Amino acid sequence: MRPAVLKGDRVKERVQEALDLIRPALQADGGDVELVDVEGGVVKVRLVGACAGCPMSQLTLANGVERVLKEQIPEVERVEAV
Repeated sequence: MRPAVLKGDRVKERVQEALDLIRPALQADGGDVELVDVEGGVVKVRLVGACAGCPMSQLTLANGVERVLKEQIPEVERVEAV
């Protein structure tokens, strides 16, 4: 069975809404996350502010951003930092 493919502006809206749930926690530590693109089941984000240079950014990406996006949007396969 083929994985579901994310399509259209509505998916980007859903991803943005899910990122808005995460954003306050990142901003509390001086960082933030920006949606760059959605390609298939891959969400591309940019960590900015304090998150951009933080050695814990990969942990934040996997355990925070990716986990929440997968919970909110089951079609998301993975999240990549660009």
